[in-house]
Amino acid sequence: MSKYLIPAALAGAMLVMPAAAKDRYDATIVRTSYGIPHIMAKDWRGAGYGVGYAYAQDNLCMIAEEFATVAGERSLHFGPEAKAVLGFAPVDNLSSDFFFRSVIDLPRLRAGAKAQGREVALTTDGYVAGYNRWLREIGPEGVPEACRGKAWVRPITTDDLLRLNEKNMILGTLALASGIANAAPPGGTLAMRPGDALPGRDDVVMGSNGWAFGGDVTAGGRGMVIGNPHFPWTGPNRFWQMHVTVPGKLDVMGVGIAGSPLPILGFNRDVAWTHTVTAARHSTLFQLKIDPSDPTAYLVDGKSEKMVARTISVPMGGGAAPATRTLYSTRYGPLVVLPASGLGWNATTAFAVREGNKGNQRALGTWVRIAQARNVGEVRAAVEETLGIPWVNTIAADRNGDALHADVTVVPNLSAEKMKACATPLSALAAERATLLDGARSSCDWDVASGTPVPGMMPAASQAVYARRDYVANSNDSYWMSNAGVPHAPLSPILGRAESVLSLRTRSNFIELDRMLNGEGGKPGVKVDHASAKELTFANKSLAAELAMDRLLDLCRGKPDVARGCKALEGWDRRFNVDSRGAYLFTIFWKAASRIPDLWGVKFDVADPVHTPRDMVTTGDTATKLLAALGAGAAELDKEGIALDARWGDVQFAPRGKERIAVHGGEGAAGVLNFQASNPVPGGITPYHGSSYIQIVGFDNAGPVADAVLSYSQSPDPASPHFADQTHLYSEKKWHRLPFGKAEIAADAAGKPVRIKE
Repeated sequence: MSKYLIPAALAGAMLVMPAAAKDRYDATIVRTSYGIPHIMAKDWRGAGYGVGYAYAQDNLCMIAEEFATVAGERSLHFGPEAKAVLGFAPVDNLSSDFFFRSVIDLPRLRAGAKAQGREVALTTDGYVAGYNRWLREIGPEGVPEACRGKAWVRPITTDDLLRLNEKNMILGTLALASGIANAAPPGGTLAMRPGDALPGRDDVVMGSNGWAFGGDVTAGGRGMVIGNPHFPWTGPNRFWQMHVTVPGKLDVMGVGIAGSPLPILGFNRDVAWTHTVTAARHSTLFQLKIDPSDPTAYLVDGKSEKMVARTISVPMGGGAAPATRTLYSTRYGPLVVLPASGLGWNATTAFAVREGNKGNQRALGTWVRIAQARNVGEVRAAVEETLGIPWVNTIAADRNGDALHADVTVVPNLSAEKMKACATPLSALAAERATLLDGARSSCDWDVASGTPVPGMMPAASQAVYARRDYVANSNDSYWMSNAGVPHAPLSPILGRAESVLSLRTRSNFIELDRMLNGEGGKPGVKVDHASAKELTFANKSLAAELAMDRLLDLCRGKPDVARGCKALEGWDRRFNVDSRGAYLFTIFWKAASRIPDLWGVKFDVADPVHTPRDMVTTGDTATKLLAALGAGAAELDKEGIALDARWGDVQFAPRGKERIAVHGGEGAAGVLNFQASNPVPGGITPYHGSSYIQIVGFDNAGPVADAVLSYSQSPDPASPHFADQTHLYSEKKWHRLPFGKAEIAADAAGKPVRIKE
């Protein structure tokens, strides 16, 4: 019997018992194919109650550990020296604990949540009650084996959700966690961590593709959205599918992450939306001028300001005394020491970070409004008025045939002129990784504009919005190019680069869109429908291969040193399908080849950004380096014991118990839209980040028509019946038509409805 129907006798009794007036929480849950819960409640509190309960059923160990993380209790439960991934890189537990205990301001978070209104408060309250209900229901013996008997599996409070939401908001600061937790004045020992550095471009694996098509280019004249977010395959940022209904108030389906009481991307009867990680920056560094008489004071406009010192205590396990540490903050934010990036703390200079999303409790309120939107105009209003979306673009379309791309997020209000005027000699060195401003001048702090919910935020009117009837698209390049025919006028560089080289994935996006809509090779274009949208999403073409392979093969043919590699690539179909042979060799080759200086004969042209740079150079020193990269790639595969023409699905796979499920898609750096980033494992590679919840949503007269697949499946628990089912679906390029209406849900129900109340 499925665990979702436990306990069956209790569930049956609940189905026939009327809700008593005193019942504060009340929800009914129906699971359909692939374990998707449809939560129906009479009010917002009941909606959150059902979501918290169902999420805990699928993800208990994962989210329970996350609650321990944000509470600063990893050292207590897992030991101070062990590591966990926080943001972009592993961080030791002690640093993680000091970080969260120092940066999370619960009074501020409570006040911010209260300001979001009744719906948010009730939904959050319900989520906590639903999570705790599942814990009580299963008892200690019913906890999944992976975390059974662990002290960190415990009931939660609203504060736990507030902490978790704060972690989800402050993505940029997470990358600096170790540098904040170990910052110490000159002479201190905590700062001696030479490996700590700002994350580089290669360190930050974020992404997504998003498309919104307007009625002018769709087969039915209504809007359509393709959402292809690239997110982690493991951990609390895994997406989880849900459908939440409150009659007359809410009827929304989609996905959330750990702690989301409602879908944060998905669709309702009138609107579909998705998100992609924006190129904008949401925090800045400030270079401080230290007071010569006091290393814990700094000068602003020539006047000394004392840093705020806080002694933080972290509990230890095994009866050990708590670890204590004094950390410092400034008017801008906490001190940060990252020696490998040149950010030290000495007698003259120190650095602090200001995070725009600190205390951002507006996001959930924004998603409540989006979930209730009746058209893209209301989506736009929600995003612009709240400035609550933290670090993602919003891409939407509606049944009226209107499409929207709003690159409107929590961004520091800094103009290009101000960034230039407030630069320090170190700003240029940090520019690729962070924005560094002069903290010795008060005028260099973020500008305050009227009408923003938080001082220092850039108004929505200064950010980029596209509202169209043809299409908008984003693959994580900046606001500048959302539609290949109408580049945006340059805005502040804090929003991302304009009039500069696009990634191969972005270029592939626009090239494939043009081929689909306008045709190629004598074939006419098509109007967008579900079939053409599926082909676009899972074509698995490589633009790098399209640009480079013919020239590479001409270069390598007849050269004995690379004959085997050349032959393997000659037989490759230039795609990353599970049956493609030679794709792994090209992946290894391209990682090296793409770094060769002056690789392209035709340089970037701002008048033709989609098709430049191009024409790979195959002469002189460049030819020598290309052949060396191909030879090195072949040698690497030989060392790994993998055939040069190995089937891609035998190389890239998702381990599920004893199974190795073939995974299609490839590196974004190779210009593959269906992006998968993978880590080496014995016998191949396995995805850790990439295509996750993929949805294609259109509309007919009755409502939304949605096909979707969750690549890594609904639950990370090996004992769950939904640990691998959608991974097989994804592997086979199959889709699931999501049941949305009452009749569809009833027809697809995997068991009887379960009513929970208390």
